[in-house]
Amino acid sequence: MALRLKVLLALGLAALAQSAVAETPRAVVELFTSQGCASCPPADAVLADLAQQPEMIALSFPVDYWDYLGWKDTLAQPAFTARQKAYALSRSDRQVFTPQMVVNGVKSCVGSDRAQIERSIQAATSRFGTLAVDVSTSEKNGIVTIEIGEAAAGASPRQAEVWLLPVTRSQTVQVVRGENRGRAMSYANVVRDIRKLGPWTGEKARFEIPAARAREGGDGYVVLLQAIDDTRPSIILGAAKSEGL
Repeated sequence: MALRLKVLLALGLAALAQSAVAETPRAVVELFTSQGCASCPPADAVLADLAQQPEMIALSFPVDYWDYLGWKDTLAQPAFTARQKAYALSRSDRQVFTPQMVVNGVKSCVGSDRAQIERSIQAATSRFGTLAVDVSTSEKNGIVTIEIGEAAAGASPRQAEVWLLPVTRSQTVQVVRGENRGRAMSYANVVRDIRKLGPWTGEKARFEIPAARAREGGDGYVVLLQAIDDTRPSIILGAAKSEGL
């Protein structure tokens, strides 16, 4: 009986360990998209597929620079356009287009090209297989607690920041003008805001925020631990998402 109990306990611990590994995100993919871009709907569909994978954190960032074509994107924010342009400066390639996907803050690819996206994910995760720093969230009594781990072995601590992104899981927009006139555009995990929580210097950190504020503007949230390069966003070191995303 004692031996059987030990075996069951060992199996249980192994299952917990596997669960913990599965919960560590493999990658964060950000799709810069627009309701005014005729080539974006296929990429929006790819992003929605990626959002269904538990090990992925998939985010839609609607941009506003195609608004002049006759339809003002109803979900876009100037901050999202600024983020895309800052990525281009950080990569030094100055490539800004839609649909553009950025993987882990460093790899750019065409958002509708599944093969290119997978190659970018492989390249971005070749060193650790998952994101380098553990990030977790828990919720109790209306408070979201965010725990940031220490820098992983072999990962050089660098200047980084912790960000909170309220997210809408699903949204459909009926476009009545512009290149997508007459189409119902569907989006997954639409970012509604980007809020800085504080800095991270390689050591454990903890943040607490009211749950209502974490979801304000959306119905879920994502936490990003992101390195900065001369004030510009760079590699994503860790991430976590709320239940249901």
